[in-house]
Order: sequence, then structure tokens, then C-alpha cells
Amino acid sequence: MLLSKINRSILLMLLVAGIHACKTPVLNQKTESNGTPAAFAGSSDSANSGALSWKDYFNDPFLAALIDTALKNNQELNIVLQEIEISKNEIQARKGEYLPFVNAGGGAAVEKVGRYTSKGANDATTEIKPGKEMPDPLPDFKIGAVATWEVDIWHKLRNARKAAVSRYLASIEGRNFMVTQLVAEIANSYYELLALDKQLEILKNNIELQNNVLRIVRLEKESAHVTELAVRRFEAQVLHTQAMLYGIQQQITETENRINFLLGRFPQSIVRTTSDFETMSVQAIHAGLPSQLLSNRPDIKKAENELAAAKIDVQVAKAKFYPSLGITAALGYQAFSPRFLFSTPESILFGLAADMAGPLVNKNAIKAEYYNSNAKQTQAVFNYERSIRTAYMEVMNQLSMIQNLEQTFDKKGKEVEMLNQSVTISNNLFKSARADYMEVLLTQREALDARFELIETKKKQMNAMVNIYQALGGGWR
Repeated sequence: MLLSKINRSILLMLLVAGIHACKTPVLNQKTESNGTPAAFAGSSDSANSGALSWKDYFNDPFLAALIDTALKNNQELNIVLQEIEISKNEIQARKGEYLPFVNAGGGAAVEKVGRYTSKGANDATTEIKPGKEMPDPLPDFKIGAVATWEVDIWHKLRNARKAAVSRYLASIEGRNFMVTQLVAEIANSYYELLALDKQLEILKNNIELQNNVLRIVRLEKESAHVTELAVRRFEAQVLHTQAMLYGIQQQITETENRINFLLGRFPQSIVRTTSDFETMSVQAIHAGLPSQLLSNRPDIKKAENELAAAKIDVQVAKAKFYPSLGITAALGYQAFSPRFLFSTPESILFGLAADMAGPLVNKNAIKAEYYNSNAKQTQAVFNYERSIRTAYMEVMNQLSMIQNLEQTFDKKGKEVEMLNQSVTISNNLFKSARADYMEVLLTQREALDARFELIETKKKQMNAMVNIYQALGGGWR
């Protein structure tokens, strides 16, 4: 009989809550668009280099060893891994909120009430045994369990857990995105180091060449074929090139230290390939289809999961307009003497209660939270759409970069070849007094600059190969 009355009361409260629920504010919600162009300009190949593992994409064993070390020891990446653990624990916390809470405990107390009070007078007339009154003062001993449970009628608590799951997935994608950045940064720094090695080698060879010419100029000065001015100009050129040498060495040190920092270790020499940097081949690139970016790019998937969480947050905020139903139950033993504590059924206590409460007047705080949740969801939509457009733009830029750098490297290579021949010709003409020293100086300087520009172009080619891999979403697998 009692339970049926409780059931009728609960049904009545739910009916009132349902009527009340119709009074939530109306929102203007924005929906996302994840459409992409059908293909990248000039490409219709469905094969995608971004789907390759970095171990398959980078075939340099020294570079692979550096990346492998960084993925284990990089401090920033390890910090992100702990953030993933925090997000995972948040799921457990949210799950626990919609399950019953059960607390067990016990206690002891003593109470003395006035004899001339209703309770005191009643205790004075109560006999435990014939001729023996209620103890005064009155001890109190109890032991039992209390359960509380908020019935998740509107799925507020379950939706909060779903939002936590989406944020956990977003944190994993955030970690994957950081891995792609870390792999790309190490690869770019590695190729920069190889380029500096090559420039250092060119400078040393150039200094040797300039010293040979300087010896000739000094001999020509002794035979009065040139003046002291020519000797001084050639000496200055040698000193200028030597100064460049120390600048390159400093850049090598800084680049090695940057790589070591990414690897989570103190500065040390970086083991690297001795292959000729100028003849390094560029990895063949398959851009695939723009739609594949949605599944390959971790930053897009991160934004997608954050959007899913933001949508659920709106539902959680909406549920706060509705009344909540709580159930409390207690079961245990209570007596004034430990001897009677577990007497059954005399010392058994139990209780069952249900309550429902919801906002009625002054719902401004709840409305503000509801509107804010919707605004954050709109932000998440824009962020998701922006991440798709950013990814598409990055791929297009790198595809264009690769194509243009290929042509640039070809032209620069021919320019270097011509200038190297010019250096030989100018030296021979100078020895036969058919060219002055300024022609030799200018030709040497132009040849050195052209060699440096060729190495810089090759470095940009290798960087573009790395950057297109990252833009396609490669590196985290």
C-alpha cells in the first residue's frame, strides 16, 4: 500500500516536470558542414601518402632512430599522455555520478534530556524490563548503510559521461596531432643539419680554392703583373669566407641541440647519414582525395570530437531546467545498549524516501549556462569547419611548393654548373693576363652563392616532402 502511494506520487511529480520542461528557451543552433572538393588540383589519385607509417615514409635509418627516441622521451608528448589519463579518469567520475552511492558506517552517542519535557517524561515511563526505566542519560549505538541515488530521468548524467568520452577521444587525437608535429619537426631539423653539413663542406673547398688563387695573385704581384690592391682584395675574400665558416658551425651546433631537446636528452653529437645531400631523392607523394583528410588528420578528428562533446553539453545544460528525482534508503541496527544492537527485529531500522526538486523562479543562472553551452557548440562548429579548410589549404600549398621547387632545383643546378665552369675559365684567363682580378673575385663569389642557393633549394624540397606528409595527416600511425 505504501509503495503504491509512493509510485503515484512519483508519477504525479514526473507529470508536473514534463509540463515544466516545455518552458525551456528556444536556441538558434548551427549545424556543421564537412564537405570538401572532389579532388586536389591536378590530382585524382586515391592513393594517400598520409596513410603510411613514418617508418615506411622516411627511409633514412638515422632519422628513423631519432624519431623513435623522441616518441619515447619527448617531455611535451609525455605531458599530453598524462592529460589523456586525466580525461580517461573523468569518464569514470561521470559514470559514478548516475550510479547509486552506498555509504556504510556506525556511531555511538549519549544524550541527557530534561525529565520535565515530553521526551524525558515519556522515557521515564518506559520500562525496558519490569521495574526498570529507560537509562538516563541515554546511550545510542547504531550501525548500517545509507544509499542515495539520483534517478537520471532526463539523461543529464549519462550525457555528461558521453561528453567526457568525446573529450577523451579528442585528447587522444590531440596526442596524435602532436606526434605528427614532432615527427615533422625532427625530420625538418635533420634535413637542415644535412644541408648545413653540405654548406660547411662547400665552404672548406671554396676556402682551399681561394687560397690557391691568393698564392697565384701574390706571385703575380711579385712579378708586377698586379698591384697590392689585388692581393688585399683576395685576402679579404678569404677572410670573409672563413668567417662564414664559423657561422655555419654555430648553426650546426644549435640545430643539433634543438634535435637533442626534442629527443628529451642533453646536447650530444647527432649521428647522421654521410650521403651527398644534393643528390638525395625526394619521396614520391600521393595526395589522395580531400575527403580522406577527415579520417587522416588528427586535428580534424580532434575538432570533430570536441564538437560532439559540445553538442552533448547543450543537452546536459537543458536537462538542468527539469526537476531531479532523488531516492534515499537506509538499513541498519540501532539500540541504546550494545547488548541489544543486533536484536532482530527489535533493533532494526530502515527508511525509504523519494524527493523531486526543480527550478521554478529565477532561472537566470541556468539560462546563462544553457546559452553559453550553445555558444560554445557554435564555436566548435566553426573550429571544425576551419580545421577542414586549413588542412585542404596546407595540402594545396605543399603540392604547389613541391612542383615549383623541382623546377627551381633543376634551373639552379644548371646555374651552378655554368658558374663552376666560369670559375675555371676566369682563373685560366687571369693566369694568362687576359682577365683582371675583379672578374675572378666576382665569379668565385657568384659560384659560392649559387652553390648555397642550390643547397637551400634542396633543403626546401626535403622540407616540402616532410610538410606534405604532415599536411596529409601522416606521422601518428
